[in-house]
Amino acid sequence: MTESKILTREKAIQQAEKWRAEGQQIVFTNGCFDIVHLGHIDYLEKARSLGNRLILGLNTDESVSCIKGPLRPVVNEYARARLMAALEFVDAVTLFGEPTPLELIEAVKPDVLVKGDDYTVATIVGADFVLGRGGRVETVALVPGYSTTKLIDRIKASY
Repeated sequence: MTESKILTREKAIQQAEKWRAEGQQIVFTNGCFDIVHLGHIDYLEKARSLGNRLILGLNTDESVSCIKGPLRPVVNEYARARLMAALEFVDAVTLFGEPTPLELIEAVKPDVLVKGDDYTVATIVGADFVLGRGGRVETVALVPGYSTTKLIDRIKASY
């Protein structure tokens, strides 16, 4: 069941077009989502509340390593995709390996682009594209004290 929500880029584009044709607002966000924690869950719930359907762009293992360093991800991309797809408020998951999600954003054409409030609209990749199409760019409040890096550091310190 959850695997059916993990889509190739082409299938994600087709699904977004179908939902849009039905009058639904497509929300897009992206990230690594390595070692899922409360901060991730809260963030994705808030993102989904900004429209009718949430498409999650998930960094591939290779791109996570480029961003976070050679010891990451802790959880491989297949497992991360399955975990994200299992969340009821995530409607589709699609992987991307490019340095930024811009190509994926341009392909999916979301109505709403979402990132955490550690970003500003000016620093969100794809914001100009979404705004230029008449869409919205939103930031949502993050839960203080939750990050995968902090979690890993706490585990390392404990053992």
